[in-house]
Order: sequence, then structure tokens, then C-alpha cells
Amino acid sequence: MLPTAGNLILTITPDLPVKFILPTVNRLVSKRSSQPTNDANSFAEGEEPPLIHERVFDVESRMSSEQIAVILKSFEEPDEVRILQKGRFEVVHLGGMTIGRAIYEPGWKWSEHVGPEVGATRCNVEHVGLVLSGAATAAFDDGRVVELRAGELFYIPPIPHDSWVIGDQPYVSLHFLGAEKYAKKS
Repeated sequence: MLPTAGNLILTITPDLPVKFILPTVNRLVSKRSSQPTNDANSFAEGEEPPLIHERVFDVESRMSSEQIAVILKSFEEPDEVRILQKGRFEVVHLGGMTIGRAIYEPGWKWSEHVGPEVGATRCNVEHVGLVLSGAATAAFDDGRVVELRAGELFYIPPIPHDSWVIGDQPYVSLHFLGAEKYAKKS
């Protein structure tokens, strides 16, 4: 099947030039209207509809296999593990990002089990994450307490907050923002 006008096909082959293939349409003037057209029904009997051609543009730069490599990592073998009282924070570095997985036991509380180790009474790290299982809070100094439950995405601003596990189930969450600074001395 030929590509239609407007499609862009990108072919990337390791260690070969990148090629962009842009389909173009020959514009024909219909004998019925004397205006350029792409509609095959507007051509007189025996007249051909527009032809689709491909223009190939070679990009001068070459891409190595390393530049287009897919990287797979797992929290089963994290790059770093920060051991905490009643929990752990596992860190994976991937594609220029630092991603964390928090695993806290029932009874875990940031101000009791992390704060003394980092010399702070409240966490000041900005967080974006996803709760995988269990429940916890984000508690702010103004009295607001927000519950974080399994399946919920969360954003916690970089203002002082405490946190603790709710209930008798372990709490597990992924952290996409803030993992590089979390549970570390400033």
C-alpha cells in the first residue's frame, strides 16, 4: 500500500543514515474544472488521477546502536537502596531520570523513621508518584492531611510535610520526581 500525502515514514537502521520518506502528489489539472485537484472522480474519462511518489531525504548524521538502544531495568536489582527504619527506598537511574520505589511497613512515619537520619523534622522534597499498594498520608503544617491510596497518582509540593502509613498493610509507591533527593542529607 502506498502512503497517502502528508504521512511521514521514518526508517532508522543501526549504523546507517536516517532516511525520511515524504510522499508527494503530482497535482493534475482536471479538464472539467481547470483547477488543481486530488479527487480521482473529478477527472475526465481516460484521464489519470494523481500519482503518489516518494521523496527520500538522507540525514547526514549516523545513529549508532547505542543511540537507539532500549534499556530495561528492574527494582529487583536497583542501582541504590536507602535503608530506613521500618522501610526502604530503592533507586533506579534510567534515561536521565531517577525513579524511586518506597516500601514502608505499618507504623512507619517520616518524622520518626527518616527525619532524624537526615537532620530534619519534615520532608521538603517535591514528589510526583503512584501508589501501588497500601495507604499513607501527606500531612502539612497547616493541618491538612491527604490520604494516598493504591492506584492514585499524587503530587506533593516542596513545602514541609510529614507522612505515615495508614492501617496494617505495607505501603508501596513509585516516585518519578524527587527520588534523587529523598531520604538523603541536604
